[in-house]
Amino acid sequence: MTETVDSLFETAIERYKAGEDPATLIPVFQELCDRAPKSSAAWTCLAWIYLLNDKPNSAYKAAQKAVKLQPHDPQARVNLAVAMLETGQKGVREHIDHAMQLIMIDSEMRDEIKQSIDDGLTRKPEWKSLQRVQNWLFN
Repeated sequence: MTETVDSLFETAIERYKAGEDPATLIPVFQELCDRAPKSSAAWTCLAWIYLLNDKPNSAYKAAQKAVKLQPHDPQARVNLAVAMLETGQKGVREHIDHAMQLIMIDSEMRDEIKQSIDDGLTRKPEWKSLQRVQNWLFN
């Protein structure tokens, strides 16, 4: 029996939360994106995993797809902003401003973004681009 996209996604998220090396999760999230190309959540996660694995160009492409599919997802915007910083792209402020507007109107989203950034900085403590985004959003 083949796994459904939803169960594969849930399993991948659980593996990530359990502390599995993000490098081993790249193919899992790539498969998710292949099987569900219109899933913003899958593209958002793939972008994050790429960022954790120092693959900013791949992260940038995945984050662009996530934002295109779901423009009102602050995590997709954060991932895109971080990827843009790491690849030297211009236009970061637009995505930071958009993410800030979204988290200001939804405290649950704000908490999720805070947790995500904290998680990223725990996994990759010297992550300068993410630290900059954190300062812009929360200071």
